[in-house]
Amino acid sequence: MSEKINIVSVVGPTASGKTKLSVELARRFDGEIISADSMQIYTGMKIATAKPSKEEMRGVPHHLMDFLPPDSTYSVAMFTEDARRCIFDISGRGKLPFIVGGTGLYVDSLLNNIKFSDGARDEALCEKLMNDYRENGIRPLLETLSGFDPASAERLKAEQNPKRIIRAIEIYKTTGITITEQNERSRLEESPYRAIKIGLNFRNRETLYERINLRVDLMLSEGLLEEAEAVLNSKLSFTSGMAIGYKELAPYFTGEAALADCIEKLKRETRRYAKRQLTWFRRDKNINWLYPDDYNSFSELYDAAVSIIDKGLVYG
Repeated sequence: MSEKINIVSVVGPTASGKTKLSVELARRFDGEIISADSMQIYTGMKIATAKPSKEEMRGVPHHLMDFLPPDSTYSVAMFTEDARRCIFDISGRGKLPFIVGGTGLYVDSLLNNIKFSDGARDEALCEKLMNDYRENGIRPLLETLSGFDPASAERLKAEQNPKRIIRAIEIYKTTGITITEQNERSRLEESPYRAIKIGLNFRNRETLYERINLRVDLMLSEGLLEEAEAVLNSKLSFTSGMAIGYKELAPYFTGEAALADCIEKLKRETRRYAKRQLTWFRRDKNINWLYPDDYNSFSELYDAAVSIIDKGLVYG
């Protein structure tokens, strides 16, 4: 085990406090952060994706953030390769890599060393499937996926996430290989990482939802409307077009809905997204869960996380 690379992952739903905790932990353990957020990769999408400011980064280097224009497509296969390069670079310089974010597919695929036969993207197919979803709901997508990959269809049924179902269909259509088969092949090769996993959640779900609502209000005060208008008027890829924070406000700009209704929808969709994130992460029995509402202060929460990392690090 000693030849494996130490990694710390900090995961959890949106608005759970991952940024602050991971920055302080990276400062404590001389680390650098690799973002595992499928939307923070895009330029011009700062407020809605909750990218940390320079002040919030507190001098800790952040990687895989703010490097692609919104009309570019990005995939989990690209992420795992990019993140792998970052990990070996960071570790090679004697630093501790931190994987931080709420995109569970990115985190799991990276840490489990899943290799993807990632064929060319088919934007036209994705748009067609998304239009089918908007018109007919998620069931027809699941039925299509079940026709050639029933295991993935059953697994993704619980998430109710059209983006992942569409991606599973796209991968099969472009490569002829199902995600289930990819996963089975890739798991034959052991992961080169020794991951210490920390998850953030709240005992009281309403506390998390209140934090989400407050975050949306703060985003609006920071200029979310102006950012959303600019993003919606730009060319978006299928991937970036799925970002929460823009499409929910689109009816306001077209005059189809009142601003208050759009804001309420944005809060509701963000809460639903947080629920899906928790459903994903709870499947991993190796995550050390920390609940901020169990502690009297951030300092106590931080100390608990430090203890987990201290116990998990292996040197040699």
